[in-house]
Amino acid sequence: MEYGHIANLSRPVSRFVFGTAHPVFFSATRTLHGKEAGFEAALETAFKLLDEVYAMGINTLDCSNHYGEEPVGEWLAARGLHDEVNILTKGAHFNTWRNRVTPYDILADAHDSLAKLGKKKLEIYLLHRDDESQPVGPIMEALHSLVKEGKAGIIGVSNWRLARIQQANDYAKEHRLTPLSVNSPHFGLALQLTDVWGGGCQTIAGPDYEADRAWFAQQKMPIFAYSSLARGLFSGGFISHDRQKMQEVLDEHTQRGYVDEDNLRRLARAEEIAKEKGVPVSRIALSWMLHQPMDIYPVISTASAEKMRSNIAAANIRLTPQECAWLNLEREDRG
Repeated sequence: MEYGHIANLSRPVSRFVFGTAHPVFFSATRTLHGKEAGFEAALETAFKLLDEVYAMGINTLDCSNHYGEEPVGEWLAARGLHDEVNILTKGAHFNTWRNRVTPYDILADAHDSLAKLGKKKLEIYLLHRDDESQPVGPIMEALHSLVKEGKAGIIGVSNWRLARIQQANDYAKEHRLTPLSVNSPHFGLALQLTDVWGGGCQTIAGPDYEADRAWFAQQKMPIFAYSSLARGLFSGGFISHDRQKMQEVLDEHTQRGYVDEDNLRRLARAEEIAKEKGVPVSRIALSWMLHQPMDIYPVISTASAEKMRSNIAAANIRLTPQECAWLNLEREDRG
């Protein structure tokens, strides 16, 4: 396993991050809350998957205040791994009644996360959404207080526009506060076509965000990329021309957010290279990401340890610059 080193974190970060936004963890969370029938079986399934992923060398888990934290916290306690695993978790997500990107909600969610995970410090704490009607000053003051009190290692955001990240860090610099040092947007070979779940889902993929990517590369700001395989579209479970199977299996978010002719052309090209190299399509898509000039950590969710093991082997795939450009429809020949 390859590891990255991020300033102000005490341990390295596995290049591939395991995501808990998956039915396995949704199920375990529900049964934990009510100790419902099936509680032990659901938790056992989640524990087994986490054990297998950790054994692969993946030491960083992606959670949120509204998914993954409860079963992960139980697992950390059961295995005695609180001080061995990096937790990336997120707060300040919208709900039905409020947007919740306020100092009160930021701090409340962080303290809830600490309790659910059984940790004294959240290694990486992000804001899950942005509300641009809120000034950045109080937001940065709240985040800084978590770092100053030793409750967060580093801070960052998910689904924020670059202009807001710059504005927040300008404020932090002016007032000698902790800056935002990581970002978690959508990024992958497939372009994100819509605001997939609502609330301002932000991507940095595609030609419209070339300047953004250049800024993140120049700043050396780590990118924890969600939906790195387009919610399964690039998992290898679908043939690019089989639209019927996609409609039957992929959920409405994936179909609306990632399925269009250009992304299917990218998938067809990934299939071609994968066939030549004798590897799964997902490895080609993930390898393409690792060849981009940013400090990228793909976040991958799966219920299969075997698939996760296959995915992380993408680090061993080498693509030429011509192949990378061809995969991304930047040229019509492979050179």
